[in-house]
Amino acid sequence: MLDDIGRELRYTRDYIGQDAFSERVMTALALVPRHYFVPPELQEAAYDNGPLPIGHGQTISQPYIVALMTDLLRPRPDDVVLEVGTGSGYQTAVLARLVRQVYSLEIVTALATAAASRLRQLGCANVEVHNSDGYAGWPEHAPYDGIIVTAAAPCIPTALLAQLKPGARLVIPVGEQGGPQELLVVEKGANGAITRRAVLPVAFVPLVQR
Repeated sequence: MLDDIGRELRYTRDYIGQDAFSERVMTALALVPRHYFVPPELQEAAYDNGPLPIGHGQTISQPYIVALMTDLLRPRPDDVVLEVGTGSGYQTAVLARLVRQVYSLEIVTALATAAASRLRQLGCANVEVHNSDGYAGWPEHAPYDGIIVTAAAPCIPTALLAQLKPGARLVIPVGEQGGPQELLVVEKGANGAITRRAVLPVAFVPLVQR
């Protein structure tokens, strides 16, 4: 799987503007057992470099995309981060190895419950999963050192920008389902000014809103 990520990184380096992902990120991906987050009938494909369905119209993201989004977030060991879209919990588990605390939101109740149980069984003690609408963020724990969104929103939710610390990053796919989408890195300056950079064309399931 890591070799496949490396090959795709070389293929997309002109888009993303880098030749490697951080060693911390790649080590985290190597240590998280992806098969644990994949349905039983898809176990043989667990380490393929592609997305897989996890039920409820949702997917577990392609390993390369997980590596890219995690690397773009620039996670540090003492960070507190927000994840919007827990899904199976795979991206959550990767983040849990890189930061001090992960708060994760999942709108689908069954997925939130299953992911929370799975993460507990894996010993991810620095993760809290909440069954809620990601568009509103999780203001009780804000501001965050980073925010990562694992489904595509038609525009950047203003609540997430408000919950981002000055100097922090938001990594989010933006665009309509079935239409063009772009993976964006959004940065909040020390003075609160927002800048954004398009990194890569992507295709994500939509960020659902209640």
